[in-house]
Amino acid sequence: MTDTTTVPARLDRLPWSRFHTRLVVALGVTWVLDGLEITIAGAIGPRLQESVTLGISAAQLGFAASVYLFGEVLGALFFGRLADRVGRRRLFLVTLLIYLAGSGLTAASLDYWMFIGFRFIAGFGIGGEYAAINSAIDELIPAKHRGRVDLSINGTYWLGAVIGSLATSLMLDTSLFGVDVGWRLALLIGPLIALFILPLRRALPESPRWLIGAGRVEEAERFVDDIEQQVVSSGATLGPIDPELATRVAVRERVRYRYIARLMLREYPTRTVLGLVLGISQSFLYNAVFFSYTLVLTTFYGVSTSATPQFLFIFAIGNLLGPLLLGRYFDSIGRRPMIAGTYASSGALLILTGWLFEQDLLTAGTQTALWTVIFFIGSAAASSAYLTVSEVFPVAIRAQAIAFFFAIWQLVGGVAAPWIFGSLIGTGDRSALFVGYLIGGVLMIIAGITEWVLGVEAAGRPLEAISSADDGGSRRRSSVVLVRGTGIPPRNTTEHP
Repeated sequence: MTDTTTVPARLDRLPWSRFHTRLVVALGVTWVLDGLEITIAGAIGPRLQESVTLGISAAQLGFAASVYLFGEVLGALFFGRLADRVGRRRLFLVTLLIYLAGSGLTAASLDYWMFIGFRFIAGFGIGGEYAAINSAIDELIPAKHRGRVDLSINGTYWLGAVIGSLATSLMLDTSLFGVDVGWRLALLIGPLIALFILPLRRALPESPRWLIGAGRVEEAERFVDDIEQQVVSSGATLGPIDPELATRVAVRERVRYRYIARLMLREYPTRTVLGLVLGISQSFLYNAVFFSYTLVLTTFYGVSTSATPQFLFIFAIGNLLGPLLLGRYFDSIGRRPMIAGTYASSGALLILTGWLFEQDLLTAGTQTALWTVIFFIGSAAASSAYLTVSEVFPVAIRAQAIAFFFAIWQLVGGVAAPWIFGSLIGTGDRSALFVGYLIGGVLMIIAGITEWVLGVEAAGRPLEAISSADDGGSRRRSSVVLVRGTGIPPRNTTEHP
């Protein structure tokens, strides 16, 4: 079945409106919650080592972080599949409720095994959020704004980190809360935010791009009609759409895993390699450094557990400002030079800082200052990895592609990193920890080079034009690809997965 529609072109020509703002708030909270969860988990880590709480070791803390990330992986794979089959909107509430339950129950943990079990559930919900929501955001944001908006939303992970660091600085203060009470209260902040967001989620529509891919073109047209009426009523003027910008859509009723694998390996081989390299490097770097940040401060610099949130706050502010201030240049200068530059420069700076740390030339303050500079740049780089994989694959497999890459990133670059660095810190050996920083820096530099060689320039381009562009693999294009121009039918439209 094929349909021709101007829905994608109409979505891309829209000026920024109240709808887009509501969308960003309702869906962007995912990154806030993940940043909040990981920050709180890192901040309360030293407190959980005390005998009056759960009395767990540094290595066990690292393992608990890995369990959370493993839950994210499984959640992304499971809900990514559902998001492409049944739509984005149906999962908005389900994944948020799963997170709410898991995080809330973690606060009631009585022992280590309960703690890691509930952390897994919370991670499962957040992982599902990533797959469905990354897809919906990119499919609804106009092309001219997509880069900066996507990076800014991903960057709000660090808004969650700021909230987490401020909250834990109060809740870990034993003059205000008991030793075994404050950390539990901190874990309830995320569920409270989720409860506030639930009504906003219920008001959001389905992605029009997903609807037209599912053959529900009239429904998609009605939704865009409504958005355009809102924009016009606010005083904006919308000109006519050029018929040549119409899109012919070849609809699949079902996409099998075998087909997805073939699409990535044969139709988009260089994009697959690019996505893997960008994501694995940033995942290893962030999960290694951020999960173990407070342990470095307490182990090597003698910072008290009640003071670590103050250092986390400074670090998080740098990470938050990076995508917000640099994001505009990913649209104006372009994806390729900005992604390559941010990856390579942050990797080089990390290696330099790691050497200074090994030589014992830093204090807790200067270590934090240097890491803040590194991750001001690195945060924009990490956000661009999510932007890349959500832009370069067709709508029919977008959520599953995001889930696939997210799973590989976390399994290869993320799940083991907190446990490895927790173990290295436990040795008290600066040289051993420097090796870990060196590996992270080299991976980031390699990723920057890979982007320069294989990067896809997507700035300002419609998603349909990006996904239908040749990748250097097979010259065929499957029928799930949206082809720009009504005179160009999808290649190989009779093929079925």
